[in-house]
Amino acid sequence: MRHFWREIGFLLRQRASLWAIALLAALAAGSVWLGLQEVAKQRAAITEVIALQDKDTAAIKVFATEAGDAAYYRFHPTWDPPAPLAFAALGQRDIAPSVLRIRALALEGQIHENEAQNPELTLPGRFDFAFVLIYLAPLVLIVLFYDLWSGEREAGRLSSLQVMPKARTRLWIPRIAARFGLVSAILLLVFWIGAVVSGAGLGETLAFTALILVFLGFWTFIATLVAQAGSSSPTNAAMLATIWFVITLIAPAGSNLVINATTPIPDGAAIMRENREAVHDAWDLDREATLQRFYKLYPEFAESPPMQRPFEWKWYYAFQHLGDEQVAPMSRAYREGIATRDARAGLVALALPPIAIQRGLHRIARTDVAAHLAYQERVRAFHTQLRTYYYPFLFTDKPFTPADFDAAPKFVGQ
Repeated sequence: MRHFWREIGFLLRQRASLWAIALLAALAAGSVWLGLQEVAKQRAAITEVIALQDKDTAAIKVFATEAGDAAYYRFHPTWDPPAPLAFAALGQRDIAPSVLRIRALALEGQIHENEAQNPELTLPGRFDFAFVLIYLAPLVLIVLFYDLWSGEREAGRLSSLQVMPKARTRLWIPRIAARFGLVSAILLLVFWIGAVVSGAGLGETLAFTALILVFLGFWTFIATLVAQAGSSSPTNAAMLATIWFVITLIAPAGSNLVINATTPIPDGAAIMRENREAVHDAWDLDREATLQRFYKLYPEFAESPPMQRPFEWKWYYAFQHLGDEQVAPMSRAYREGIATRDARAGLVALALPPIAIQRGLHRIARTDVAAHLAYQERVRAFHTQLRTYYYPFLFTDKPFTPADFDAAPKFVGQ
């Protein structure tokens, strides 16, 4: 062990190494702080929306004495709270809304109106701990390893060091371990502090830790192989930088372009536009024909009395749902396309360790594409529950009371 600590002392006396390690520590600490701030902001936004919605609902209850009014004016908040480790790997939470307010109207327009962009892999992503680990930590390891052997050769000391008794166990292994251990210790310490602050569980923290160590071990292995190759220090540095550039940036970006090109999906804005056009066009269609189309989907209401007035809420909510039905194939293709892209990206990641580790971090932090799509499915299920709650009041003239207003379904977060 004394050989290990000796190498730590030597390493910290090298100005370039010291600056690289200090910069990594500062960036890691900054990324964790920013991640915690972002997660706190999202949680505060969810809390605020729920509180404000309660006030808004109380005001609506005063005048919404009919089921149609209540379903039209009343918004219902849905939310996707960040997991404890989301601060370290924000993933889809950087581009997807964490809270949606929906009504019992056509849903597709409401969902896609609130999406800034498609929930697909983005490069390089927000500056978070995962970014520091995947993109910056390898550069620090390159700085620490590129001249491990060539530096000694160029200084004329390599031959003497190689003939030392047990040089491998007393010199080179401690030297490699010191570099790997110091970088790992810095990143893990910063991450663990963030995990404690965020209240992360032991299991997910250990899983995250394991991925960090595997990734740093991968780059230590690559850097050691190149450093031992016998080339000059500038050549080693250039080769390691090229490897980093290719497997961290070029290959992932190129594969992402290929996946997107070979897996086309409908545009979210197009789904929203088509949905709203279908709803708007329904005002000019035959009302009874519209209701008959709806009754084919909900035959339990087929005995509803005919319309007696130019406007009735049941007709309005019928064509709202038919608007969703019209774009259902596009919406399904959109979700399936996103899932297919993500699955294909997962296959590509098998050959690209940086992306594989990044996906693993997002999975543990529950910020990956699957988590985002799962939230959308919970919203869809709640919207169905909400619509079907109001339908008996709308189609059977069932009286709607203040107690019924309060009994409307409420979204239950994770």
